[in-house]
Amino acid sequence: MRDTASILHLDLDAMFSAVEVRDKPSLAGKPVVVGGVKGRGVVATASYEARAYGVHSAMPTAEARRRLPAGSAFLGGRFAAYRMTSEVVMAVLAEVSPILEQVSIDEAVVDLAARDGADLSVPGVTALGEAVKEQVARASGGVTGSIGIGSSRMMAKIASELDKPNGLTVVPPGEELAVLHPLPVTRLGGVGPATAERLRRVGVRTVGDLAGRSLDDLVAMFGKAHGSGLHHLARAEDDRPVVPHREAKSVSAEETFERDLTDPARLTSEIESLADRVVRRLHASSTSGRTVTLKVRRYDFTTLTRSVTLPHPTDDAAEIAQIARRLLLEAGATGGIRLLGVGVSALSDFVQQDLFADPVGARAGTAGADEAAVPGPAPVLPPEQRPRTWFPGQDVRHDEHGAGWVWGSGLNRVTVRFEGPGTPPGPVRTFLTDDPALHPSGPPDWRRPQEILP
Repeated sequence: MRDTASILHLDLDAMFSAVEVRDKPSLAGKPVVVGGVKGRGVVATASYEARAYGVHSAMPTAEARRRLPAGSAFLGGRFAAYRMTSEVVMAVLAEVSPILEQVSIDEAVVDLAARDGADLSVPGVTALGEAVKEQVARASGGVTGSIGIGSSRMMAKIASELDKPNGLTVVPPGEELAVLHPLPVTRLGGVGPATAERLRRVGVRTVGDLAGRSLDDLVAMFGKAHGSGLHHLARAEDDRPVVPHREAKSVSAEETFERDLTDPARLTSEIESLADRVVRRLHASSTSGRTVTLKVRRYDFTTLTRSVTLPHPTDDAAEIAQIARRLLLEAGATGGIRLLGVGVSALSDFVQQDLFADPVGARAGTAGADEAAVPGPAPVLPPEQRPRTWFPGQDVRHDEHGAGWVWGSGLNRVTVRFEGPGTPPGPVRTFLTDDPALHPSGPPDWRRPQEILP
């Protein structure tokens, strides 16, 4: 813990839903849910209007639909749009200090002490925090963030959660415990649901209650590592530095199905779609990976993973899908599958494809089976030959009507609202799903003037 409030934590407010509202003006003021739109999907992010009805992240989408009124928006995610916004925000923060650590797509930590001529007084960092908030909102087209500033990473993160949305909280040095101890013990990073329940049983509900327990008590309850960690956190003892250039460990995509899947052709199609999503993310970050992992959740909710490590890094969707299909054959689909996930790890910054490498001969990390003995799957169709599918919220462009987004689809029809950042709410039109004039599109750029649609 430092003797100045010199660590800033930024957490963008309901980022995914905020980006959707920015890009879709007709959604302003409405409850917006981003995540799995199918029956067994889960909520990734809920707008603050949706949270007023008790909707929160990780809630089943079906439950969110029951809680929210008619007219609420349920949208699939648009990772490219969120990444564009994140890059702009991180560029703003990089101007604040040379030491910036991006924790996730919507969260970052900044070391203000590394700033040239830094005024680390409480008034100085407060003024800086206000300026950063304004710059982030302006650069991102109105996506707001909440900022916490404190003497440690832990205090800065907790402070960023105290005044959401669009808030700023500075914890002056020496006042950490006064802020920390009245809070629920679940505000500490090391306290999940299981730990919180064990603490509740012994009368520990606040961080102050936890600070009243001895180190020996906590070690006896949770073991040396976890118990010691809780002991230090309850006393605001955190000396972790801000570490720039944290690299992603893996890239993955998964899908939860409305009904348990058993049909081999449908499972193959889903794996190919997941592989395509993973590869788009690899390409977006200019990375590739050597380890391909398949995640399977069965009809009885048991979950397993299988992986293969290649002799070379890859960012090829066909190769990743081929390996994932073979892993699924090994895992089996008896009884039905509720969830599939495909991931790539052991990342590197470039592809160094071995033209003579054969993924059939790759060794399984957890499979333990002879890959060469598994029959080869059918060839993978290129994207342009696959059936066209549309999901709510997807960016599209029509040859006549311009840019818009998918409002809904079904019965061989797709309904599109034509609008974009900075335009008024736009008109709605319906087309056949295979209309040759309708095309998937990249996300709109809010930094450029949008066409005013009729």
